[in-house]
Amino acid sequence: MAVDRGAETYPPGVDGAAPPAVALAPDAPVRPGFANFAALDLGTNNCRLLVARPAAGGFRVVDAFSRIVRLGEGLEATGALGEGAMARTLDALRVCAAKIAHRHVASARCVATEACRRAVNCREFLTRVHDEVGLELEIISTAEEARLVVSGCAPLLHPRTPYAIVFDIGGGSTEIVWLRHIASKTEIFGSISLPFGVVTFTERFGGIEVSPAIYRAMVAEAEAALAPFEKKHGIRREVEARRVQMIGSSGTVTTLAGIHLALPRYIRAMVDGSTLTFDQIDRVSRHLAGLDLAGRAASPCVGRERADLVLSGCAILDAICAAWPVGQLRVADRGIREGILFDLMQAGAGH
Repeated sequence: MAVDRGAETYPPGVDGAAPPAVALAPDAPVRPGFANFAALDLGTNNCRLLVARPAAGGFRVVDAFSRIVRLGEGLEATGALGEGAMARTLDALRVCAAKIAHRHVASARCVATEACRRAVNCREFLTRVHDEVGLELEIISTAEEARLVVSGCAPLLHPRTPYAIVFDIGGGSTEIVWLRHIASKTEIFGSISLPFGVVTFTERFGGIEVSPAIYRAMVAEAEAALAPFEKKHGIRREVEARRVQMIGSSGTVTTLAGIHLALPRYIRAMVDGSTLTFDQIDRVSRHLAGLDLAGRAASPCVGRERADLVLSGCAILDAICAAWPVGQLRVADRGIREGILFDLMQAGAGH
């Protein structure tokens, strides 16, 4: 069962007000004469594209694409991208290239993250992408990945809470960013890229039958990896002073939000910008842990392609919530692509 991840639409920002540079719904008025821009994010698990043009207060999405490709399948064991994974990804990139060409974009940025950072044969893969698809893929650093995630999620930051933890649980890595957000200005104090995500944890620990002991082992490893970052920045002190907000940008968080909302299918407009309390996260995670693989696959917001991955994501999320007990988080179905689009449009406005 394929999962419908919903239309690429963007709700207003904090407290219902659309802040500057927030991505707007597809019916937002487009500025006359403004061109299309494209952002492609190739991760360990997903290949995702957004094509948009500037609109009043942000941008309007004119085309979008998302497909689970599992580029990092087997990478944990072999250190290389597998032929099947590369073939699936090339097929998805061909669709993206066709959409970019059809929309006559003025500027595009296509980035690749953890799987390509780690794979010994990634240069050969990038050459194939160039030769067979016609796209130039750029492998970005973990610091650049964190910056783009923050930029893409910034419209969801509450202006009256000065500090924020923004995280993205990916397929091959998990990015954590600690920042200050005052008067619409964001200052990143530090970021860390944990060397695991839902795909790598699933390949190491298993995702079909996840016993309580295995689940606790995943949580413990993630907690241990977070400890040095907490020690360096003293984030928990600010959490205890109620000066910290949290934003989660990942398939794990959006999936849990969809389940909590009891959606009959994934609807992006209802998930993006919503709030999950830690108690709600715990309830949904426990519910998923009590299901077998078929039961998880039957959930309309999980589906067959994510059924073996979702508990790994829940374990990483549990560790994040335990490290920094903010009590609730803002759900972001946005991140790298939106950050790229903001960059491209700001650069375009300067010419």
